[in-house]
Amino acid sequence: MDVTNTLNPSKSTFSAKNDIVSNPKAVLGKDDFMKLLLTELQYQDPTNPMDSEKMLTQTSQLATLEASDNTNKALESLSKTLTQSASLSVISAIGNMATLQNDSILLGEDGNSGFDIYLPENISGGTVTIEDNMGNIVKKIPVDSMASGIHTFEWDGSNDGGSRAAAGAYHAKIVYITDNGKSGASTNGTYPIESVRFDNGEPLLKLGSQYVPMTRIKEIYKGRT
Repeated sequence: MDVTNTLNPSKSTFSAKNDIVSNPKAVLGKDDFMKLLLTELQYQDPTNPMDSEKMLTQTSQLATLEASDNTNKALESLSKTLTQSASLSVISAIGNMATLQNDSILLGEDGNSGFDIYLPENISGGTVTIEDNMGNIVKKIPVDSMASGIHTFEWDGSNDGGSRAAAGAYHAKIVYITDNGKSGASTNGTYPIESVRFDNGEPLLKLGSQYVPMTRIKEIYKGRT
């Protein structure tokens, strides 16, 4: 009996009834292998018993199958543990700062464009600047005093000349004066990590007003939140 090419650690449907062997899936698990081996020993010809070398080979195959099955189970357990550990490690990022891979804001053919900017401290006033991808200033928007935190701004799509800017990607930043008279700056696309949510096992980090996957994050660093 040579079962070298039929070994499979998964559960098969091997059965023996009325001396008829049925194995529709053509695979053998370790329990099926043992049943088949014992059946062969039971019905072997006493005048021509199974060759001892052949029996040792089959026993070795059984041991290999058992080891493979145990290894697969150990690897599955290790994989689950590592996945859980990685998910929990993301939670430690809460309170740190994160920068998105893409910090652009999109302006369509019609309508406004909204974006979030994080202020690390209270400000007495400042100016939000909209720039195109070449760094050219498109629009300046004055702002009054604001408390620290994440603020949502609306851009109507007009430029400083009063006409509508072309549809496409832009960038926004704010230059401000703090309550104690110091100057500072902040850009859209960099926010504190407020919380972590899990969606089908994938961690999503809350940055600004949205939850984003780790693949969209460029950098995580400690900062004043």
